[in-house]
Amino acid sequence: MDTLIDVAGLKARMAAGQRTVVLDVRWALGDAEGRSHYLTGHIPGAVYVDLPTQLADPADPGRGRHPLPSPARFQEAARSWGIRDGDVVVAYDDAGNTSAARAWWMLRNAGVRTVYLLDGGLAAWRTAGLPVEGGPVQPDTGDVVLADGSMQVTDADGAANWAAGGVLLDARAGERFRGEVEPVDPRAGHIPGAVSAPTTGNLDDDGRFLPAEALRQRFANLGVDAATPTAVYCGSGVTASHEMAALEIAGFSAALFPGSFSEWSNDASRPVATGADPG
Repeated sequence: MDTLIDVAGLKARMAAGQRTVVLDVRWALGDAEGRSHYLTGHIPGAVYVDLPTQLADPADPGRGRHPLPSPARFQEAARSWGIRDGDVVVAYDDAGNTSAARAWWMLRNAGVRTVYLLDGGLAAWRTAGLPVEGGPVQPDTGDVVLADGSMQVTDADGAANWAAGGVLLDARAGERFRGEVEPVDPRAGHIPGAVSAPTTGNLDDDGRFLPAEALRQRFANLGVDAATPTAVYCGSGVTASHEMAALEIAGFSAALFPGSFSEWSNDASRPVATGADPG
């Protein structure tokens, strides 16, 4: 199952009139202007996806900063984007797909098989000299029927014990893993036993995913192999979805801890480790 589509592939689909739902998922921690960025310029026909309200429930200390919405609420959002059963969906952003991967993972988890990330995102589209358009896109309401449970997940109890028999990857920046800074969550550090694997290490300087072999080597160096159970978390389950995509490109399967460190660190009974070692 392919994870990525490149600019040439998306352009060819659009030129041939092949039905493709394009989702603009611009969001970044500390930047609440994703919709404004979208309205200024987006891939023609792309529908804006608001990550905090459509790809998450409101923050809850017991579930994290971006809890997964119910399947019914997510289906309503997906239909508002115009998705029909059997559609090809392409998601992108302007940050190396670190936010678009949330939509990719959620749609895949909901049973949508033909959903891709646009490799390189909006920057790659612009670099190719392709046009953008401004203003909103309001598609006809779709009829997609979504399910739940197509992707592996774990919870806080699973994360607590994961390192005993597998590899638990922390997709946040290294300084947050080490506990040197913590801009948003109540405690600094990482889940004991986790290995630091910043999402930025999945990308080249142009914001494209590294080739599959390079990603395989990266994860192998972190202890990942086909026989070892692997799980991923980040701050709130967003960039961990990007790590899930990178692992899939590399040929590995993994489980996502949706609540991630924002859920973990809000529970005073959960220990937190600091420093560069797993702890």
